Amino acid sequence: MDRREADWHEPIDRTRPSAARMYDYLLGGNRNYPSDRRAVAELLKTAPSTRELALNNRSFLIRVVRHIAERYGIKQFIDHGSGLPTQNNVHEVAEAVHRDAKVVYVDNDPMVLGYGRAVLDESPNAVILDADMTDTEAIVAGLANRIDLAEPVAALFVSVLHCIPDEADPKGMIERTVAMLAKGSVVVICQLVSDDASVRDTVTELMRQQTGDRWGRVRTEAEVRDFFDVDGLAVEEPGLMDVTDWRPDEQAPARQRTDEWIEFGGLARVL
Repeated sequence: MDRREADWHEPIDRTRPSAARMYDYLLGGNRNYPSDRRAVAELLKTAPSTRELALNNRSFLIRVVRHIAERYGIKQFIDHGSGLPTQNNVHEVAEAVHRDAKVVYVDNDPMVLGYGRAVLDESPNAVILDADMTDTEAIVAGLANRIDLAEPVAALFVSVLHCIPDEADPKGMIERTVAMLAKGSVVVICQLVSDDASVRDTVTELMRQQTGDRWGRVRTEAEVRDFFDVDGLAVEEPGLMDVTDWRPDEQAPARQRTDEWIEFGGLARVL
């Protein structure tokens, strides 16, 4: 790894929850702190289905990566806002289909970078890049000699756009990403949505306070559909939906007990 990839020694603030560690806790992981667990407890008061939602989102990530590798034959993946390593990571799912699959994880959370480096030391075709997912120029520079942008690539934005505030222009990030990808590439987008304005406002404010304003907002389905409305991008079947229902496999989903919010999105192809 070069210095940019290895320079992850920023101190970890254990008193301030992070979205990545909260997600790890919801998935049953142990790379989290009491502050993260307390924040999840507060979140569950407003959105009691969040644990099932997180499990379903992880299942979707596994299914969509496998589908991309099998259906489209794509061997290159960029996972934006990858989060903490867990079981069935993107590179493991992709390598099960293509042994030579290459994966670049993108994140700037110091704990994600630390654990990611340790996990990926054993995988020669996967690296973690220290970059903000909205900094497309830095990401492109970090892909050099790893991802061939002249060939099809899968760009993943799975359960991360709600971490990006409007002023950081999440749709502009998608547009820049699509512009850099070769024809035949695919883009996966999903984020937390709710048709209940009180849920959107309450959860957004809670997460902004808990994470020190490292959060965007819960959006509507219409706003996520707009993220796909980009020149050169076409939504693939079965369309945009609650990701629990996107090409389900034989494993029964962890059905949400309540539906105050869902993870909404899908897959699109670069024309």
